[in-house]
Amino acid sequence: MLDRQPVLEDGHVRLRPLHPQDWEALFAVASDPLIWEQHPAHDRWREPVFRAFFDDALANQGALVVIDQASGAVIGSSRFQGLEEGNGGSVEIGWTFLARSHWGGTFNRAMKRLMLAHALASVAECRFLVGETNTRSRRALERIGAVLTGRTEDRVMANGAVIRHLTYAITREGFAQGPLAGH
Repeated sequence: MLDRQPVLEDGHVRLRPLHPQDWEALFAVASDPLIWEQHPAHDRWREPVFRAFFDDALANQGALVVIDQASGAVIGSSRFQGLEEGNGGSVEIGWTFLARSHWGGTFNRAMKRLMLAHALASVAECRFLVGETNTRSRRALERIGAVLTGRTEDRVMANGAVIRHLTYAITREGFAQGPLAGH
């Protein structure tokens, strides 16, 4: 059974379960409007919108806060969601954001490598749903070896808008042979 709230770490990041007391530090990161400019929830930088996101993350018990190992600062979050048990198992990795100071690959790659290695020890596939027009996140997923599937899902955003999301996936085999293997 997949532990959706592990503690994972390497030389760059430490991921640990999200706690209510993380609100202030995480909102300080999320309050940057440029983080969300391509995201379907482009107003998530606003306090009431982020509060709903944060409360949902706590309630679903799969959220992890991301900490920069060098500084000890909170730099973002991600989560395991939607565990499916059939066909070897599948879990979604998503709702990920990082401080712009940590964009550029190193921290996202480290976080995703840790999460994928952890999840793929228990499930056969990790899914990533991304807004169809979110080219920044789509490129980031492709750089870590995620493959676009034919699956789509319409998701209702907090503001009521329905946004088409594309599904990317990484299987155990794809991970073992992909760009994050052996790091």
